[in-house]
Amino acid sequence: MDHHQLEPHDHATEPVGVIAIDAGNSKTDVALVGADGQLLGTARGGGFTPHLDGPETAVATLAPLIAAAARAAGLGATAGPLGQHLQACLANADLPVEEQQLERALAAYGWGRTVAVSNDTFGLLRAGSATPYGVAVVCGAGINCVGLLPDGRTVRFPALGQLTGDWGGGGGLAAEAMWHATRAEDGRGTATALAPAIAAHFGLPDATAVAEALHLRKLGQERLHEVVPLIFGCAERGDQAALELIDRQADEITRLVRVALTRLELLDTPTPLVLGGGVLAAEHPLLLDNLTARLHALAPQALPRIVTAPPVLGAALLGLDRLADGGLGGGEAAQRRLREAYGSTTAAVVA
Repeated sequence: MDHHQLEPHDHATEPVGVIAIDAGNSKTDVALVGADGQLLGTARGGGFTPHLDGPETAVATLAPLIAAAARAAGLGATAGPLGQHLQACLANADLPVEEQQLERALAAYGWGRTVAVSNDTFGLLRAGSATPYGVAVVCGAGINCVGLLPDGRTVRFPALGQLTGDWGGGGGLAAEAMWHATRAEDGRGTATALAPAIAAHFGLPDATAVAEALHLRKLGQERLHEVVPLIFGCAERGDQAALELIDRQADEITRLVRVALTRLELLDTPTPLVLGGGVLAAEHPLLLDNLTARLHALAPQALPRIVTAPPVLGAALLGLDRLADGGLGGGEAAQRRLREAYGSTTAAVVA
């Protein structure tokens, strides 16, 4: 866990504006933000896995991070809430019932006077748009898509992996690459440069040995994601299996976007499309060029942009929206100040 010392803040009488939490499979970020958009303190910890640990156990792991962020902000212990509003954007909160369970678990700690939980893809959407409106696709460890109208109506997918028809993301791509590589080695599949590339990367005799090491936990499961850059490297050298994986990923993202826009009745309306997550934020031309061409053909009114700012920014902006709705600050000036603090980066995909 690390945390960053920022400007001291007097918490003697009033809570800070927002406690923002972005929690994913591999890391969790907490930020304390003033109602004026001042970034007061931050902390980072490990992954957040309520689907494995249960909501109460998972939320308990946030306590030391919130304490660390408070120390970084120069705040001492207080008998009352630390923040006016706690906004959590959480991976693995894929169903509304999971959001509700986590919201109750967070509220029990009393960190914020009000508490709201949403899937982390809604945080990405807010980070990449001026208002909470549009469609967002996160393609990181996994893949998910949400859409939001100004009146609050949403479109979302269960995002439970293969059980609910999902394909891709870093974990999915890496597993597919291993499938092609090991089949090439034992003769069930065609030759692919993925096999020797994977073996060389992990310093093992072949890709099958890598699979065995992962199965026997001699290699941590988190290391499977190291295969993703190898896919793009092999694709750049013309490997057919790698190229097909990238093509399928672009197709899957386009399908999600088109369905979300259709359900929102926005397919023929210029609409922000926010793209994020490690696979997309890496901005590989082979993926982005393919995706851009597909979007031009199937969702031409989508206005895509890639967000590379820290995802916790989206949670903090949603929190400032909540303050603004309640007349507690958090207006446009506060949002600009917060974006400047994070060096918010949003780049258009198409000219």
